Amino acid sequence: MSDFEPELHNYYDIEQLLKRFGIYVYLGKRLWDIEMTSAELQKLHQANLISDHLYARAKIVLRHEHEAELKRMENNGEGD
Repeated sequence: MSDFEPELHNYYDIEQLLKRFGIYVYLGKRLWDIEMTSAELQKLHQANLISDHLYARAKIVLRHEHEAELKRMENNGEGD
């Protein structure tokens, strides 16, 4: 990846990062999408395609999104 690192503030920003590598995640359930996105990011990091800093920031954002989605599901009475 170039010296330019995008700002990562939310899930959409991470989706845009993955699209740079031709990765599109859609499994039909937001929680699953977040989990698969995390796995794809890990693969990019292990292949040294994204920096440690970018990977760490993305994981923080995904953890926050995952927790928020679990709370939303709990409040709506949804289950797996």
